[in-house]
Amino acid sequence: MVESVEDVQHEKLTPDELRDAWPVLDSEERLEGFHLLPREEAEDFFLELSSRGQASVLQGMPARERRAWVRLMPPDDVADLLGEFSAEERNELCCLLDDSTRREVNALLAYEEDEAGGLMNPRFARVRPEMTVEEAIRYVRRQAPHLETIYYVYVLDNEQRLLGVVSFRELLLAPGDKPVREVMHEDVITVPEELDQEAVARVIAQHDILAVPVVDAEKRVKGIVTVDDVVDVVETEATEDIQKIGGTAALDAPYLQTSIVQMVKKRAGWLAVLFVGELFTASAMSRYQGELQKALVLSLFIPLIISSGGNSGSQASTLVIRAMALDQVRLRDWWRVVRRELSSGLVLGLILAAIGALRVVVWQALFHSVPHDAYPLIALTVAFSLIGVVTWGTLTGAVLPLVLRALRFDPASASAPFVATLVDVFGLVIYFNVAQLMLAGKLL
Repeated sequence: MVESVEDVQHEKLTPDELRDAWPVLDSEERLEGFHLLPREEAEDFFLELSSRGQASVLQGMPARERRAWVRLMPPDDVADLLGEFSAEERNELCCLLDDSTRREVNALLAYEEDEAGGLMNPRFARVRPEMTVEEAIRYVRRQAPHLETIYYVYVLDNEQRLLGVVSFRELLLAPGDKPVREVMHEDVITVPEELDQEAVARVIAQHDILAVPVVDAEKRVKGIVTVDDVVDVVETEATEDIQKIGGTAALDAPYLQTSIVQMVKKRAGWLAVLFVGELFTASAMSRYQGELQKALVLSLFIPLIISSGGNSGSQASTLVIRAMALDQVRLRDWWRVVRRELSSGLVLGLILAAIGALRVVVWQALFHSVPHDAYPLIALTVAFSLIGVVTWGTLTGAVLPLVLRALRFDPASASAPFVATLVDVFGLVIYFNVAQLMLAGKLL
Protein backbone atom coordinates (compact mmCIF):
# COMPACT_ATOMS: atom_id res chain seq x y z
CA MET A 1 0.00 0.00 0.00
CA VAL A 2 1.35 3.47 -0.90
CA GLU A 3 2.13 5.63 2.11
CA SER A 4 1.27 9.34 2.17
CA VAL A 5 3.97 11.97 2.63
CA GLU A 6 2.79 12.58 6.21
CA ASP A 7 3.28 8.89 7.04
CA VAL A 8 6.97 9.02 6.15
CA GLN A 9 7.83 12.51 7.41
CA HIS A 10 9.31 11.11 10.59
CA GLU A 11 11.61 8.90 8.55
CA LYS A 12 14.13 9.64 5.84
CA LEU A 13 12.17 9.66 2.60
CA THR A 14 13.76 7.74 -0.26
CA PRO A 15 13.31 8.46 -3.98
CA ASP A 16 11.67 5.04 -4.44
CA GLU A 17 9.06 5.80 -1.77
CA LEU A 18 8.26 9.17 -3.31
CA ARG A 19 8.17 7.66 -6.81
CA ASP A 20 5.61 5.05 -5.67
CA ALA A 21 3.38 7.68 -4.04
CA TRP A 22 3.80 10.28 -6.82
CA PRO A 23 0.73 9.45 -8.98
CA VAL A 24 -1.73 9.87 -6.08
CA LEU A 25 -0.22 13.05 -4.58
CA ASP A 26 -1.43 16.56 -5.34
CA SER A 27 1.02 19.37 -6.22
CA GLU A 28 1.43 20.52 -2.62
CA GLU A 29 2.17 17.01 -1.36
CA ARG A 30 4.61 16.39 -4.20
CA LEU A 31 6.58 19.51 -3.32
CA GLU A 32 6.51 18.60 0.36
CA GLY A 33 7.83 15.11 -0.38
CA PHE A 34 10.43 16.48 -2.79
CA HIS A 35 11.83 18.76 -0.06
CA LEU A 36 12.28 15.73 2.20
CA LEU A 37 14.81 14.15 -0.18
CA PRO A 38 18.54 14.71 0.36
CA ARG A 39 19.87 17.26 -2.15
CA GLU A 40 21.88 14.84 -4.30
CA GLU A 41 19.03 12.33 -4.50
CA ALA A 42 16.57 15.17 -5.14
CA GLU A 43 18.60 16.29 -8.18
CA ASP A 44 18.54 12.81 -9.70
CA PHE A 45 14.84 12.42 -8.93
CA PHE A 46 13.99 15.81 -10.47
CA LEU A 47 15.88 15.09 -13.69
CA GLU A 48 14.15 11.71 -14.05
CA LEU A 49 10.67 13.26 -13.83
CA SER A 50 8.58 13.95 -16.91
CA SER A 51 8.09 17.58 -17.94
CA ARG A 52 4.64 17.51 -16.35
CA GLY A 53 6.08 16.16 -13.10
CA GLN A 54 8.85 18.78 -13.04
CA ALA A 55 6.26 21.50 -13.63
CA SER A 56 4.14 20.28 -10.71
CA VAL A 57 7.19 20.66 -8.43
CA LEU A 58 8.33 24.03 -9.74
CA GLN A 59 4.89 25.65 -9.60
CA GLY A 60 4.91 25.67 -5.81
CA MET A 61 8.46 27.00 -5.45
CA PRO A 62 9.46 30.63 -4.99
CA ALA A 63 11.40 32.16 -7.92
CA ARG A 64 14.70 32.03 -6.03
CA GLU A 65 14.42 28.28 -5.51
CA ARG A 66 13.17 27.70 -9.05
CA ARG A 67 16.31 29.25 -10.48
CA ALA A 68 18.59 26.55 -9.05
CA TRP A 69 16.45 23.71 -10.39
CA VAL A 70 15.82 25.17 -13.84
CA ARG A 71 19.53 25.85 -14.32
CA LEU A 72 20.22 22.23 -13.49
CA MET A 73 18.40 21.10 -16.64
CA PRO A 74 19.83 20.81 -20.19
CA PRO A 75 18.32 23.20 -22.79
CA ASP A 76 16.17 20.58 -24.54
CA ASP A 77 14.55 19.56 -21.24
CA VAL A 78 13.93 23.22 -20.37
CA ALA A 79 12.20 23.70 -23.73
CA ASP A 80 9.94 20.71 -22.99
CA LEU A 81 9.26 22.05 -19.49
CA LEU A 82 8.13 25.45 -20.78
CA GLY A 83 5.36 23.74 -22.73
CA GLU A 84 3.68 22.93 -19.40
CA PHE A 85 3.35 26.60 -18.40
CA SER A 86 1.30 29.56 -19.58
CA ALA A 87 2.93 32.27 -21.73
CA GLU A 88 3.40 34.57 -18.75
CA GLU A 89 4.99 31.83 -16.64
CA ARG A 90 7.27 30.86 -19.53
CA ASN A 91 8.69 34.37 -19.65
CA GLU A 92 9.31 34.28 -15.90
CA LEU A 93 11.11 30.95 -16.17
CA CYS A 94 13.22 32.13 -19.12
CA CYS A 95 14.37 35.09 -17.04
CA LEU A 96 15.83 32.62 -14.52
CA LEU A 97 18.20 31.16 -17.15
CA ASP A 98 21.65 32.43 -18.01
CA ASP A 99 22.01 34.24 -21.34
CA SER A 100 23.57 31.39 -23.32
CA THR A 101 21.02 28.83 -22.14
CA ARG A 102 18.18 31.25 -22.84
CA ARG A 103 19.35 31.63 -26.43
CA GLU A 104 19.59 27.87 -26.83
CA VAL A 105 16.11 27.34 -25.42
CA ASN A 106 14.57 30.04 -27.62
CA ALA A 107 16.18 28.42 -30.67
CA LEU A 108 14.64 25.05 -29.71
CA LEU A 109 11.22 26.61 -29.18
CA ALA A 110 11.24 27.76 -32.80
CA TYR A 111 10.80 24.12 -33.86
CA GLU A 112 7.66 22.02 -33.66
CA GLU A 113 7.64 19.77 -30.63
CA ASP A 114 7.54 16.58 -32.72
CA GLU A 115 10.39 17.54 -35.08
CA ALA A 116 14.04 16.55 -34.79
CA GLY A 117 14.86 20.20 -34.06
CA GLY A 118 12.45 20.25 -31.13
CA LEU A 119 13.84 16.98 -29.82
CA MET A 120 17.57 17.72 -30.08
CA ASN A 121 20.07 18.91 -27.49
CA PRO A 122 22.22 21.80 -28.81
CA ARG A 123 25.13 20.85 -26.54
CA PHE A 124 27.37 18.19 -28.03
CA ALA A 125 31.09 17.37 -28.22
CA ARG A 126 32.73 19.16 -31.15
CA VAL A 127 36.31 19.61 -32.31
CA ARG A 128 38.19 21.05 -35.29
CA PRO A 129 39.79 18.80 -37.93
CA GLU A 130 43.21 20.43 -37.58
CA MET A 131 43.46 19.62 -33.86
CA THR A 132 45.73 16.81 -32.79
CA VAL A 133 44.16 13.90 -30.97
CA GLU A 134 45.74 15.04 -27.69
CA GLU A 135 44.34 18.57 -28.12
CA ALA A 136 40.91 17.18 -28.96
CA ILE A 137 40.85 15.02 -25.83
CA ARG A 138 41.74 17.97 -23.61
CA TYR A 139 39.13 20.13 -25.33
CA VAL A 140 36.38 17.51 -24.95
CA ARG A 141 37.31 17.01 -21.31
CA ARG A 142 36.73 20.72 -20.68
CA GLN A 143 33.34 20.57 -22.45
CA ALA A 144 32.22 17.33 -20.77
CA PRO A 145 30.48 18.75 -17.63
CA HIS A 146 28.03 20.66 -19.86
CA LEU A 147 27.36 17.93 -22.43
CA GLU A 148 24.69 15.21 -22.50
CA THR A 149 27.07 12.64 -24.00
CA ILE A 150 30.69 12.51 -25.16
CA TYR A 151 30.53 9.08 -26.76
CA TYR A 152 30.52 10.68 -30.21
CA VAL A 153 32.74 13.66 -31.00
CA TYR A 154 31.72 15.61 -34.11
CA VAL A 155 34.28 17.29 -36.32
CA LEU A 156 33.08 20.67 -37.63
CA ASP A 157 34.57 23.40 -39.82
CA ASN A 158 34.55 27.12 -39.00
CA GLU A 159 30.95 27.45 -40.21
CA GLN A 160 29.72 24.53 -38.08
CA ARG A 161 29.35 22.23 -41.08
CA LEU A 162 29.77 18.54 -40.33
CA LEU A 163 32.99 17.00 -41.65
CA GLY A 164 33.10 13.73 -39.73
CA VAL A 165 32.67 11.91 -36.46
CA VAL A 166 34.95 9.98 -34.13
CA SER A 167 34.11 8.11 -30.94
CA PHE A 168 35.83 9.19 -27.75
CA ARG A 169 37.18 5.66 -27.42
CA GLU A 170 38.88 6.00 -30.82
CA LEU A 171 40.44 9.28 -29.70
CA LEU A 172 41.85 7.65 -26.59
CA LEU A 173 43.37 4.80 -28.61
CA ALA A 174 44.82 7.00 -31.39
CA PRO A 175 48.39 8.46 -31.29
CA GLY A 176 48.34 11.83 -29.52
CA ASP A 177 50.11 13.72 -32.29
CA LYS A 178 47.84 12.48 -35.09
CA PRO A 179 45.43 15.06 -36.62
CA VAL A 180 41.75 14.47 -35.92
CA ARG A 181 40.96 14.51 -39.65
CA GLU A 182 43.00 11.31 -40.03
CA VAL A 183 41.03 9.36 -37.43
CA MET A 184 37.52 10.65 -38.10
CA HIS A 185 34.85 8.90 -40.17
CA GLU A 186 33.51 11.05 -42.98
CA ASP A 187 30.40 8.97 -43.70
CA VAL A 188 28.11 10.32 -40.97
CA ILE A 189 24.43 9.50 -40.54
CA THR A 190 22.41 12.70 -40.06
CA VAL A 191 18.76 13.79 -39.93
CA PRO A 192 17.26 17.09 -41.16
CA GLU A 193 15.97 19.45 -38.49
CA GLU A 194 12.33 19.23 -39.69
CA LEU A 195 12.19 15.39 -39.71
CA ASP A 196 9.34 13.87 -37.68
CA GLN A 197 10.39 12.37 -34.34
CA GLU A 198 9.12 8.90 -35.24
CA ALA A 199 11.36 8.91 -38.33
CA VAL A 200 14.30 10.02 -36.16
CA ALA A 201 13.64 7.07 -33.84
CA ARG A 202 13.65 4.70 -36.81
CA VAL A 203 17.00 6.10 -38.04
CA ILE A 204 18.63 5.51 -34.66
CA ALA A 205 17.12 2.02 -34.38
CA GLN A 206 18.03 0.98 -37.94
CA HIS A 207 21.67 2.07 -37.63
CA ASP A 208 22.06 1.02 -33.98
CA ILE A 209 23.68 4.29 -32.90
CA LEU A 210 23.56 6.16 -29.60
CA ALA A 211 23.08 9.63 -31.10
CA VAL A 212 22.44 11.29 -34.44
CA PRO A 213 23.34 14.87 -35.45
CA VAL A 214 20.57 17.22 -36.61
CA VAL A 215 21.57 19.40 -39.57
CA ASP A 216 19.98 22.28 -41.44
CA ALA A 217 19.69 22.68 -45.21
CA GLU A 218 23.33 23.80 -45.43
CA LYS A 219 24.60 20.83 -43.42
CA ARG A 220 25.35 22.90 -40.32
CA VAL A 221 24.97 20.90 -37.13
CA LYS A 222 22.26 22.32 -34.86
CA GLY A 223 22.35 19.65 -32.16
CA ILE A 224 22.09 15.92 -31.52
CA VAL A 225 19.26 13.53 -30.68
CA THR A 226 20.34 10.80 -28.27
CA VAL A 227 18.93 7.33 -27.78
CA ASP A 228 17.35 8.24 -24.42
CA ASP A 229 15.35 10.98 -26.17
CA VAL A 230 14.20 8.38 -28.70
CA VAL A 231 13.08 5.98 -25.96
CA ASP A 232 10.70 8.66 -24.69
CA VAL A 233 9.43 9.26 -28.23
CA VAL A 234 8.82 5.57 -28.87
CA GLU A 235 6.94 5.20 -25.59
CA THR A 236 4.81 8.28 -26.26
CA GLU A 237 3.97 7.35 -29.84
CA ALA A 238 3.22 3.73 -28.94
CA THR A 239 0.93 4.87 -26.11
CA GLU A 240 -0.97 7.19 -28.46
CA ASP A 241 -1.38 4.47 -31.08
CA ILE A 242 -2.60 1.91 -28.55
CA GLN A 243 -5.14 4.37 -27.15
CA LYS A 244 -6.41 5.19 -30.64
CA ILE A 245 -6.60 1.52 -31.59
CA GLY A 246 -8.73 1.03 -28.48
CA GLY A 247 -11.27 3.50 -29.86
CA THR A 248 -10.39 6.65 -27.90
CA ALA A 249 -8.51 9.86 -28.61
CA ALA A 250 -4.95 9.96 -27.22
CA LEU A 251 -4.78 11.17 -23.61
CA ASP A 252 -2.69 14.27 -22.91
CA ALA A 253 -1.60 13.07 -19.45
CA PRO A 254 -1.09 9.80 -17.56
CA TYR A 255 -4.32 7.90 -16.91
CA LEU A 256 -4.58 8.66 -13.18
CA GLN A 257 -3.78 12.33 -13.79
CA THR A 258 -6.47 12.80 -16.44
CA SER A 259 -9.64 14.40 -15.08
CA ILE A 260 -13.01 12.71 -15.51
CA VAL A 261 -14.12 15.58 -17.75
CA GLN A 262 -11.13 15.10 -20.05
CA MET A 263 -11.59 11.34 -20.00
CA VAL A 264 -15.20 11.72 -21.14
CA LYS A 265 -14.21 14.19 -23.88
CA LYS A 266 -11.55 11.83 -25.21
CA ARG A 267 -13.90 8.86 -25.33
CA ALA A 268 -17.35 10.29 -26.07
CA GLY A 269 -16.62 11.28 -29.67
CA TRP A 270 -15.53 7.85 -30.81
CA LEU A 271 -18.30 6.15 -28.85
CA ALA A 272 -20.86 8.36 -30.55
CA VAL A 273 -19.40 7.59 -33.98
CA LEU A 274 -19.39 3.86 -33.24
CA PHE A 275 -22.94 4.04 -31.91
CA VAL A 276 -24.13 5.70 -35.11
CA GLY A 277 -22.32 2.97 -37.05
CA GLU A 278 -24.12 0.31 -35.06
CA LEU A 279 -27.43 1.93 -36.00
CA PHE A 280 -26.74 0.70 -39.52
CA THR A 281 -26.46 -2.79 -38.04
CA ALA A 282 -29.97 -2.38 -36.64
CA SER A 283 -31.13 -1.14 -40.04
CA ALA A 284 -29.63 -4.20 -41.71
CA MET A 285 -31.43 -6.49 -39.29
CA SER A 286 -34.76 -4.72 -39.89
CA ARG A 287 -34.23 -5.21 -43.63
CA TYR A 288 -34.22 -8.97 -43.05
CA GLN A 289 -36.86 -9.01 -40.32
CA GLY A 290 -39.14 -11.18 -42.45
CA GLU A 291 -36.50 -13.87 -42.80
CA LEU A 292 -35.89 -13.80 -39.03
CA GLN A 293 -39.59 -14.26 -38.31
CA LYS A 294 -39.77 -17.23 -40.68
CA ALA A 295 -36.65 -18.89 -39.31
CA LEU A 296 -35.87 -17.73 -35.77
CA VAL A 297 -33.05 -20.24 -35.65
CA LEU A 298 -31.03 -17.82 -37.82
CA SER A 299 -30.92 -15.31 -34.95
CA LEU A 300 -29.00 -17.81 -32.81
CA PHE A 301 -25.96 -17.47 -35.03
CA ILE A 302 -25.92 -13.68 -35.49
CA PRO A 303 -23.48 -13.05 -32.57
CA LEU A 304 -21.27 -15.88 -33.85
CA ILE A 305 -21.14 -14.46 -37.38
CA ILE A 306 -20.59 -10.76 -36.67
CA SER A 307 -18.15 -11.28 -33.79
CA SER A 308 -15.98 -13.53 -35.97
CA GLY A 309 -15.83 -10.87 -38.68
CA GLY A 310 -15.08 -8.12 -36.17
CA ASN A 311 -12.35 -10.13 -34.47
CA SER A 312 -10.64 -11.00 -37.75
CA GLY A 313 -10.82 -7.36 -38.85
CA SER A 314 -9.37 -6.15 -35.55
CA GLN A 315 -6.48 -8.59 -35.88
CA ALA A 316 -5.69 -7.45 -39.42
CA SER A 317 -5.92 -3.73 -38.64
CA THR A 318 -3.68 -4.07 -35.57
CA LEU A 319 -1.02 -5.98 -37.53
CA VAL A 320 -1.05 -3.55 -40.47
CA ILE A 321 -1.04 -0.42 -38.28
CA ARG A 322 1.94 -1.69 -36.31
CA ALA A 323 3.78 -2.71 -39.50
CA MET A 324 3.19 0.78 -40.89
CA ALA A 325 4.45 2.38 -37.68
CA LEU A 326 7.67 0.32 -37.96
CA ASP A 327 7.96 1.25 -41.66
CA GLN A 328 7.63 -2.40 -42.63
CA VAL A 329 4.61 -1.64 -44.84
CA ARG A 330 4.19 1.37 -47.12
CA LEU A 331 1.42 2.53 -49.42
CA ARG A 332 3.12 1.00 -52.43
CA ASP A 333 2.79 -2.41 -50.73
CA TRP A 334 -1.02 -2.27 -50.78
CA TRP A 335 -1.46 -5.08 -53.31
CA ARG A 336 0.88 -7.37 -51.39
CA VAL A 337 -1.11 -6.66 -48.22
CA VAL A 338 -4.41 -7.39 -49.99
CA ARG A 339 -3.13 -10.69 -51.39
CA ARG A 340 -1.74 -11.81 -48.03
CA GLU A 341 -4.88 -10.90 -46.11
CA LEU A 342 -7.17 -12.40 -48.75
CA SER A 343 -5.34 -15.70 -48.40
CA SER A 344 -5.24 -15.44 -44.62
CA GLY A 345 -8.93 -14.52 -44.46
CA LEU A 346 -9.99 -17.49 -46.59
CA VAL A 347 -7.95 -19.95 -44.52
CA LEU A 348 -9.16 -18.47 -41.22
CA GLY A 349 -12.72 -18.49 -42.56
CA LEU A 350 -12.46 -22.17 -43.48
CA ILE A 351 -11.19 -23.01 -40.00
CA LEU A 352 -14.05 -21.15 -38.29
CA ALA A 353 -16.52 -22.53 -40.84
CA ALA A 354 -15.61 -26.07 -39.86
CA ILE A 355 -16.02 -25.25 -36.17
CA GLY A 356 -19.33 -23.44 -36.81
CA ALA A 357 -20.79 -26.26 -38.89
CA LEU A 358 -19.74 -28.80 -36.26
CA ARG A 359 -21.48 -26.73 -33.61
CA VAL A 360 -24.76 -26.82 -35.60
CA VAL A 361 -24.53 -30.59 -36.05
CA VAL A 362 -23.76 -31.22 -32.35
CA TRP A 363 -26.50 -28.83 -31.21
CA GLN A 364 -29.02 -30.54 -33.47
CA ALA A 365 -28.01 -33.95 -32.19
CA LEU A 366 -28.49 -32.84 -28.59
CA PHE A 367 -31.59 -30.64 -28.79
CA HIS A 368 -33.26 -31.21 -32.22
CA SER A 369 -33.97 -27.47 -32.45
CA VAL A 370 -34.76 -27.40 -36.22
CA PRO A 371 -36.49 -29.75 -38.66
CA HIS A 372 -34.31 -32.79 -39.28
CA ASP A 373 -34.02 -32.23 -43.02
CA ALA A 374 -33.10 -28.50 -42.61
CA TYR A 375 -30.14 -28.62 -40.22
CA PRO A 376 -27.55 -29.63 -42.88
CA LEU A 377 -28.52 -26.51 -44.86
CA ILE A 378 -28.27 -24.37 -41.72
CA ALA A 379 -24.81 -25.83 -41.05
CA LEU A 380 -23.78 -24.94 -44.62
CA THR A 381 -25.30 -21.47 -44.24
CA VAL A 382 -23.25 -20.81 -41.11
CA ALA A 383 -20.11 -22.23 -42.73
CA PHE A 384 -20.34 -20.24 -45.96
CA SER A 385 -21.30 -17.09 -44.05
CA LEU A 386 -18.27 -17.42 -41.80
CA ILE A 387 -15.97 -17.80 -44.79
CA GLY A 388 -17.41 -14.66 -46.38
CA VAL A 389 -17.58 -12.56 -43.22
CA VAL A 390 -14.11 -13.46 -41.94
CA THR A 391 -12.56 -12.81 -45.36
CA TRP A 392 -14.40 -9.49 -45.61
CA GLY A 393 -13.39 -8.51 -42.09
CA THR A 394 -9.74 -9.36 -42.70
CA LEU A 395 -9.63 -7.35 -45.93
CA THR A 396 -11.40 -4.38 -44.35
CA GLY A 397 -9.09 -4.34 -41.33
CA ALA A 398 -6.01 -4.49 -43.56
CA VAL A 399 -7.04 -1.98 -46.22
CA LEU A 400 -8.62 0.72 -44.05
CA PRO A 401 -5.32 1.84 -42.41
CA LEU A 402 -3.74 2.11 -45.88
CA VAL A 403 -6.67 4.20 -47.13
CA LEU A 404 -6.38 6.53 -44.14
CA ARG A 405 -2.63 6.92 -44.70
CA ALA A 406 -3.28 7.77 -48.37
CA LEU A 407 -5.77 10.43 -47.22
CA ARG A 408 -3.13 11.76 -44.78
CA PHE A 409 -4.99 10.68 -41.66
CA ASP A 410 -3.50 8.75 -38.76
CA PRO A 411 -3.80 5.00 -39.56
CA ALA A 412 -4.29 4.31 -35.85
CA SER A 413 -7.69 5.96 -36.25
CA ALA A 414 -8.74 2.73 -37.98
CA SER A 415 -9.32 1.43 -34.49
CA ALA A 416 -10.43 -2.09 -33.78
CA PRO A 417 -13.93 -0.97 -32.67
CA PHE A 418 -14.34 1.09 -35.85
CA VAL A 419 -13.36 -1.83 -38.07
CA ALA A 420 -15.65 -4.12 -36.07
CA THR A 421 -18.59 -1.75 -36.55
CA LEU A 422 -18.08 -1.68 -40.31
CA VAL A 423 -17.80 -5.44 -40.46
CA ASP A 424 -20.93 -5.91 -38.34
CA VAL A 425 -23.12 -4.18 -40.93
CA PHE A 426 -21.78 -6.01 -43.96
CA GLY A 427 -21.50 -9.25 -42.02
CA LEU A 428 -25.25 -9.31 -41.48
CA VAL A 429 -25.85 -8.59 -45.16
CA ILE A 430 -23.58 -11.49 -46.12
CA TYR A 431 -25.19 -13.81 -43.59
CA PHE A 432 -28.79 -13.18 -44.59
CA ASN A 433 -28.07 -13.29 -48.31
CA VAL A 434 -26.35 -16.64 -47.91
CA ALA A 435 -29.32 -17.80 -45.84
CA GLN A 436 -31.75 -16.75 -48.57
CA LEU A 437 -29.82 -18.73 -51.16
CA MET A 438 -29.29 -21.85 -49.04
CA LEU A 439 -32.65 -22.06 -47.26
CA ALA A 440 -35.04 -20.94 -49.99
CA GLY A 441 -37.93 -23.40 -50.05
CA LYS A 442 -36.99 -24.96 -46.71
CA LEU A 443 -37.34 -22.44 -43.90
CA LEU A 444 -37.70 -19.17 -45.83
